[in-house]
Amino acid sequence: MTNYLDIHPEVAEALKNNKAVVALESTIISHGMPYPQNVETARKTEEIVRCKGAIPATIAILGGRLKVGLNNEELEFLGKSGDIGKVSRRDIPFVVGKKLNGATTVASTMIIAEMAGIKVFVTGGIGGAHRNAQQTFDISADLTELSQTNVAVVCAGAKSILDLGLTLEYLETAGVPVIGYQTDELPAFYTRKSGFKLVHSSENTAEIASILKSKWDLNLKGGAVIANPIPEEFAMDFDYITKAIETALEESEKEGIKGKDTTPFLLAYIKKITDGKSLAANIELVYNNARVGAELAVELSKL
Repeated sequence: MTNYLDIHPEVAEALKNNKAVVALESTIISHGMPYPQNVETARKTEEIVRCKGAIPATIAILGGRLKVGLNNEELEFLGKSGDIGKVSRRDIPFVVGKKLNGATTVASTMIIAEMAGIKVFVTGGIGGAHRNAQQTFDISADLTELSQTNVAVVCAGAKSILDLGLTLEYLETAGVPVIGYQTDELPAFYTRKSGFKLVHSSENTAEIASILKSKWDLNLKGGAVIANPIPEEFAMDFDYITKAIETALEESEKEGIKGKDTTPFLLAYIKKITDGKSLAANIELVYNNARVGAELAVELSKL
C-alpha cells in the first residue's frame, strides 16, 4: 500500500502506539459548503476530536495519492479549489491512476480508513436509498460499503432527503448494525426524529466500543452505523424542514438532476430556501458527531 498511501506522521505514530484516531471525510470541505466556512468547519472538527483525546485524520486523494491526515495547506487547497472531484469506491482507481485530486465520500473514506487501520469515522450523515429507489435503484454506495468494510460510522443518521425506511431495510438485509446513541429512533440529519424506531441503542460509548469489538472479534465482516441525533438546541422543526425537502425534491425532478449530483444539489437548494438555517444545523451536527466519535475511538483503543 505504500505505493499509494500517505499517512501523516502524527496519525502513523498514533496508530503505531494504539492511540485513538478518528477518520474524517473531505467531501464536506469541497462540496458541502462555501469557502472559507468549509475550511473553518474542518479545522474546528479536527480541534474537537483533539480536545476529546483522539487524533483527527482527514482523508482525501491529492495528486493520485491516498492521504490520511491533511496539513493546513492541503485543507486550504480542498476548500478553495473548484475542481475537486467527488470520489466514491468506483472512482478511486481512476483518480489514483490519472494522478488527480478527489474529495472522499463516506464509502471511499471508509475504504482508505480501513487501509490505514482506523476503526472510527465521523461524518454528517450517510447516503442511502433515494426516494423511489425501488424503481430507479438509486442507492448510495455508502450502504454496500457498510456491509463489507470494518469501520464504524458516527453520523446523524441518514440524510433526510432520502427514503429512510428503505435505507433501514437495506442496512438490515446487509447485516449492518444501526445503533442509536442515547436514542431509540433513527435521527434524520436536521431533526432528532424520523418516525423509524431502531432495534438497538446504547447510552454510552464504552458499551458501543465493546459491541464493535465483539462484532469484529467474531469476524462479522462490515461496519456499523452509530446514529447520533443533532443536539436539541440546533435541531430544525420537523414540519418546516420536511416541507423544504419536498420543495427541493420537486425542483431536482424538474431540472433532471440525477446520480452523484443529487445530494449536493438538494443540500444547496435546501440551504437557499431555509435562508442558511439548514447549513448551520449541518455544521453543528458534524461537531456533535466529532465529540461522540472521538469518545468512541478512545474507548475502542482501550480494548
